[in-house]
Amino acid sequence: MNSPKNKYLITVVGPTAIGKTAMAIRIAEHFNTVVLSADSRQFYKEMSIGTAVPSADELSAVPHHFIQHRSIFEDYSVGDFEREALSLLEELYKTGDIVVMAGGSGLYVNAILKGLDDFPDVNPAIRQELNERLGKEGIRNLAEQLLALDPVYYRQADTENPQRVIRALEICLGTNKPYSSFLSGKSKKRGFYPITIGLTAEREIIYNRINRRVDIMMDNGLLREVESLFRYRQKNALQTVGYKELFEYLEGNCSLEHAISEIKKNTRRFAKRQLTWFRKQEGITWYDHEQDVSDILKSLSSRIYGK
Repeated sequence: MNSPKNKYLITVVGPTAIGKTAMAIRIAEHFNTVVLSADSRQFYKEMSIGTAVPSADELSAVPHHFIQHRSIFEDYSVGDFEREALSLLEELYKTGDIVVMAGGSGLYVNAILKGLDDFPDVNPAIRQELNERLGKEGIRNLAEQLLALDPVYYRQADTENPQRVIRALEICLGTNKPYSSFLSGKSKKRGFYPITIGLTAEREIIYNRINRRVDIMMDNGLLREVESLFRYRQKNALQTVGYKELFEYLEGNCSLEHAISEIKKNTRRFAKRQLTWFRKQEGITWYDHEQDVSDILKSLSSRIYGK
């Protein structure tokens, strides 16, 4: 096999439960390289069952980075991830030409492939006040304020993600300008050539896979995991699907059956937003989730090696 002429980052994207981890591992094995995770839910070591981190067998198949490397007690932003991942890529490319990245978080994927937009500094007291309001009022009121201040960004944002909503609101309030006005859409120069593939399926198949995964998570002890984190439920990292619904159950606000149903419903909504995000991105080659892996590997090799 001839050597590639450039450095390549092969990224696997798609909705949750579609099989990105397994595909990324197969690709990494084929090219004898490593996998970077761009799934922001999998960064935290206290969260494993509810975030579907790779299994022990999967982690041992090829080296993985950015899996459970942080704590929910640490502040860790997409900017921190961008800096750390680019620094790691620079090191990895000293000894190899190809790296694989698996991503369910569109913002984090774009941070590596295109770079983040530049935002002005704002008074940190604004974020502190918004976090206090989040604890008292919940995410709905903050999302409604974002709709009033920046309807353009509201329509594309994950308005159930407190970090995203608070970040946009603090810029709106701190600059008196819409958050969307700072989104340039311009890509920054990177030291690698991006190849991005997407996995997809019929909506009913995706939803069935999600429902089945939630049932498996519950069988594997998700409720026990959430119980162990209950006292820390106000942490930003825990304001996510699979955890917040079970916190509601543990607070006595709903039945366990209802909480599980809400996890499935909210995960399906999350998957829909993921697909909407990635469908808007240019340069993604889409494959059915049941596409023969050998065909995908052959196509990737052709793009890299010219054969």
